[in-house]
Amino acid sequence: QVQLVESGGGLVQAGGSLRLSCAASGSLFSMYDMGWYRQAPGKQRDLVASITSSGTTDYADSVKGRFTISRDNAKNTVYLQMNSLKPEDTAVYYCNKVRGIYIKWGQGTQVTVSS
Repeated sequence: QVQLVESGGGLVQAGGSLRLSCAASGSLFSMYDMGWYRQAPGKQRDLVASITSSGTTDYADSVKGRFTISRDNAKNTVYLQMNSLKPEDTAVYYCNKVRGIYIKWGQGTQVTVSS
């Protein structure tokens, strides 16, 4: 069974940067289109960035130009480089597939951006 473990979150001032990592177990990871999602308190979980198995990326308008998603299939890991962070980026960040049946959600990693 594939498991997801997110890490790299923290408290940062507005304008700062963080790099999130998502480590996945399982041998089929390289075949999955993966994404980073975020959920702020009282709001739904939204997809903010995605990357296909071949490396094509896409971003929500709210993060375009500030966030970069990447993957290392040899390490079964997806990354999210977050620059120019804003208070509205504060949320719990999760990774998961973007197509088909979701993998069991991990615990996520908290990102808090202070103004």
